[in-house]
Amino acid sequence: MDADHLSQRLAIVASYVPQGARLADIGTDHAYLPVNLAKNGVIVGGVAGEVVPGPFKNAEHEINREGLSDLITARLANGLQAIEPADHIDTVAIAGMGGALITQILTQDFDRLAGVSRLVLQPNVGEMTVRRFLMTHGFQLVAEQIVAEDGHTYEILVADRKAVPEQYDEETLRFGPYLLAEHNDIFIAKWQRELARTSEVLRQVESAHEVPAAKVTELQTKIQQIKEVLQRVGA
Repeated sequence: MDADHLSQRLAIVASYVPQGARLADIGTDHAYLPVNLAKNGVIVGGVAGEVVPGPFKNAEHEINREGLSDLITARLANGLQAIEPADHIDTVAIAGMGGALITQILTQDFDRLAGVSRLVLQPNVGEMTVRRFLMTHGFQLVAEQIVAEDGHTYEILVADRKAVPEQYDEETLRFGPYLLAEHNDIFIAKWQRELARTSEVLRQVESAHEVPAAKVTELQTKIQQIKEVLQRVGA
């Protein structure tokens, strides 16, 4: 992968960045996403944020190599601390992290999202946590996609700022309103695997010397939800 040939998941992330956006790509690694968008004339400026010195140097090198240092600024910073008011960022992308970490990044410096109207998020796991954050922090889900790539399944969540976002129940938060409605083959395969994995975890928990009742109830509820959804979509 490079800036001219994004992975499938990053290409989908890129497709949801609005024309004329000022983008902050948090956890940018090599800055392939902002460089690609700048080269294609999608973004008019942006920040490539990275907390680890090695990847930060990679991002800086990529931006300079492509002659884009006038459009994209590489910053060594923790999460949203890469964003400064003078950047006038309106779109934030965070891809390739766990849902809990994405939520932590968005929460700990939430004030830095003041001018941001769109979030494009690609959690590797923990999508439910991200959806709950969006719903409770003034962002409305407007699109979701699921993609299978290199033996992994990824969900891309797109949300726009809204004063009163729609409130979802636990099932919708777990499966995603748009993914649930479409229930394509990748979605079905993911939840079939998750049903098998969660059932195995339940068996192990129930065979423990001291059985944690709360954990058993939590796993049983999740299993029941997955079974009901799979039955409903004809899987």
